[in-house]
Amino acid sequence: MRRSGSHHDAATASNPAAPRSDLATLRRLFPYLWEYKYRVMAALAFMVGAKTANVSVPLLLKQLIDTMNPKGGLDAQALLVVPVALLFAYGLLRLSTTLFAELRELIFAKATEGASRSISLQVFRHLHALSLRFHLERQTGGLTRDIERGTRAVNSLISYSLYSIIPTLIEVAMVLTLLAVKFDVWFAWITLIALVFYITFTVLVTEWRTEFRKVMNELDSKAHSRAIDSLLNYETVKYFNNEEFEATRYDENLERYRLAALKSQRTLSLLNTGQQLIIATGLIAMLWRATQGVVDGRMTLGDLVMVNAFMIQLYIPLGFLGVLYREIKQSLTDLDKMFTLIERDREIADAPGALPLKVDGASVTFSHVNFAYEEARPILHDISFEIPSGKTVAVVGPSGSGKSTLARLLFRFYDVQSGQILIAGQDIKQVTQASVRQAIGIVPQDTVLFNDTVEYNIAYGKPGATREQVIEAAQSAHIH
Repeated sequence: MRRSGSHHDAATASNPAAPRSDLATLRRLFPYLWEYKYRVMAALAFMVGAKTANVSVPLLLKQLIDTMNPKGGLDAQALLVVPVALLFAYGLLRLSTTLFAELRELIFAKATEGASRSISLQVFRHLHALSLRFHLERQTGGLTRDIERGTRAVNSLISYSLYSIIPTLIEVAMVLTLLAVKFDVWFAWITLIALVFYITFTVLVTEWRTEFRKVMNELDSKAHSRAIDSLLNYETVKYFNNEEFEATRYDENLERYRLAALKSQRTLSLLNTGQQLIIATGLIAMLWRATQGVVDGRMTLGDLVMVNAFMIQLYIPLGFLGVLYREIKQSLTDLDKMFTLIERDREIADAPGALPLKVDGASVTFSHVNFAYEEARPILHDISFEIPSGKTVAVVGPSGSGKSTLARLLFRFYDVQSGQILIAGQDIKQVTQASVRQAIGIVPQDTVLFNDTVEYNIAYGKPGATREQVIEAAQSAHIH
């Protein structure tokens, strides 16, 4: 028999799936969001409304400045009435920008949270459907970290793209069109060239930095897994007086994480400095041309203020582009990991059209069973025996001889390589797994408890049990 979990080191690791493209990951996410298509369309409409109001603010500011600096003969009363109306309109546009943005978030929140919930539940169900081999090969701490990051990635991805990237692109298109139509085309060209340099620099440096982020995440997961593993095996650590050994191993992982984090921070500083240099150069070129236009009489003072306001509005969100791009890339990576878990093939699956097991005084038969956790090391060789209905049978043997393996095969945690396991004459491969496990009672070799009340743990075998039934079971087991 092999002890529970002892075979996982020798198990053959499955080949990692080839990484999918970012576009493929987005396509995989799309159906979850499209369940809320009307909310998606409404959110997009509010987003366009918010950006239209935002772009209108500098235009109104220009009118206000030009009205206060008249070249003609406006009387004092007109000078008083017009700016008051413009000020009210200016305040209304500012309010509209915020109002549309909040409505967009309010409308889309249900879609975001709904998609996140659906994906998380699907992953959870699928993980329980995977074989014991998968769970013994994986470290629980790292697995829970992947699921946690993947769930957060849904919210982050939608938030950063829908609330930041797409609105900024819409605003850039509007501003470039306005500058090209209202003034000469050089205003649009200067802005466009600066944006191309800015985005290219940001994407290239962020792609370079992504490797450091991946290393940081791997080291973070490793440190977390080590800590969880050590705490789960608390008694063993104490038995061998290895507290200091575990602390040293954990600290080594934390130190590697610290060095990776410092390297990531240095590259972030380089990214931010380069971005600000490009922004400053573009802003100087725009204001120089606008100032020349005012001097030559081609532009008003209000036009100069408007150009400056447009540039500030554009570059403030772009200042976060590096962070946004990095977070979106990281979110796509995290989401891809979670989708990879969903798409992991179930090693043990019900046969097509499998029916529930019929149990009526059932016997258990192992017929010429051969089984190996890995091909090179067979555990059971042509095993045949019968447990008659109503009889008690004990299986004895040295450690590693396969005693626990028999129970795992009976529960269909694994499938045999050849031979059959029959319950009441029915091959357990041809009936549903749920019905097989429902028919078998087990007292595990190791006491396993959920981190909950004693009542919860007693009732776990029958979730619908009443409190009276739980108390009766406790009294029967002499633990009440």
